[in-house]
Parts: sequence; structure tokens; C-alpha cells
Amino acid sequence: MSNSMVYEGYAARIEFSSEDECFIGHIAGIKDVVGFHGETVSELKTAFEEAVNDYLETCHAVGKTPQKPYSGKLMLRIRPEIHAAVATAAELSGQSINQWASEALNREACL
Repeated sequence: MSNSMVYEGYAARIEFSSEDECFIGHIAGIKDVVGFHGETVSELKTAFEEAVNDYLETCHAVGKTPQKPYSGKLMLRIRPEIHAAVATAAELSGQSINQWASEALNREACL
């Protein structure tokens, strides 16, 4: 079970509030605070999409560049033996380390 949603490249962290009896979400990975809520999963999904759209429209209206959650660049420090195993696996699959790692991370992140 996942506690997140993704829309237009923005991810949201989702929690359930038993006090309010609804789902509460916040856009993750940006410094701006953008929240939303819904009583059902369907309402929550709609509210999330509206929150992202409102955020993008508001940024545009005030001339601000919307924050992007992540650049797509990831630097890792791993043990040399793992680096060697990754390089070998990538070469055997006919890919660069970058391509191989991207596919492996994508598989594990279930995207």
C-alpha cells in the first residue's frame, strides 16, 4: 500500500486523520507549502490535482517559477565492489551504468 500520489511530476505524502475523518495530503519535495484533503480516495485525487494546478497557476500569475521537486540528477556513494557489480551488469545488458541504474531504480520505485 502506498502513502503517496503523483501528478504532473509532483508527489504528495498522504495521511489519514482519524480526528477529522479524512485524508490529508501535502506536496512533497518543494519548500512551498501546498496541502489538500478529501474524504474519499476519489476526492483526495481530485483535490491533489486541483492543488497542483492551482499552485502552477498561482506561480504563473505572480511571475514566480514553480519549484520542481527534483532535478533528475542523483549522486550516490557506494562501495567499490557494488560499483564493479553494477558496471558489469550494465555492460552485460548493453547499457550504460546510468541507463541500467535508472531502470533498476524505476523497477524498485514501482513507477
